[in-house]
Amino acid sequence: MTAQERPEPSGKVALVTGASRGIGYGIAEAFVARGDRVVITGRGEEALKEAVERLGADRAVGVPGKAHDEAHQAAAVDAAMDAFGRVDFLVNNAGTNPVFGPIADLDLGVARKVFETNVISALGFAQRTWHAWQKENGGAIVNIASIAGVSASPFIGAYGMSKAAMVNLTLQLAHEFAPVVRVNAIAPAVVKTKFAQALYEGREAEAAAAYPMGRLGVPEDIGGAAAFLTSEQSAWITGQTLVVDGGIFLNAGVG
Repeated sequence: MTAQERPEPSGKVALVTGASRGIGYGIAEAFVARGDRVVITGRGEEALKEAVERLGADRAVGVPGKAHDEAHQAAAVDAAMDAFGRVDFLVNNAGTNPVFGPIADLDLGVARKVFETNVISALGFAQRTWHAWQKENGGAIVNIASIAGVSASPFIGAYGMSKAAMVNLTLQLAHEFAPVVRVNAIAPAVVKTKFAQALYEGREAEAAAAYPMGRLGVPEDIGGAAAFLTSEQSAWITGQTLVVDGGIFLNAGVG
């Protein structure tokens, strides 16, 4: 989208974590496409800079850092307030999945790292946006969970457990932050990103054949869902987990 094609600013501001690429970038792109300004975070400073350039330096600010670092969380929220004076929407997308194998042999230190990045950081960002803006002004939070968090997830058990915790965190925040802030989650199936590449690389056609929709997800699919859950069209929706899976759960039926 060129600068000429961008809509007039909506006046709304979103903070999207883990958004230098993949699902996070797709969400940030969807927000910018409707006129929002965004603050995006990511670990790689160069990748984050490139993402800001693609989104438009007049619409996006990048804050490099690790999601579980509390100083980084504070810096990201401060950047939104300093640059735009508000933070209406928070999308907790940053996550990690550094281990593949049965949980019987799972290193507990790795499990702690997964929960620290995938769950505790999301709580930290939610606390900070709540106190900085949303408590007095309203808004919405979207947590990126996974179908791994709502079903058994062989060989990515630590990730699945953390995403199940993300679903419950959504419920807790939705209850506590109502009626001022709506909190929902999105549970994607496999989306074509570098993060999920190991799940389909070299066998994409085979992987996609399991989906009734006939393809794997793309970041734009999740961007559209996040845009909906932060719009007035979803004004009476909170505490829900929207499964965006190309129909893969349909295959779990009997017969």
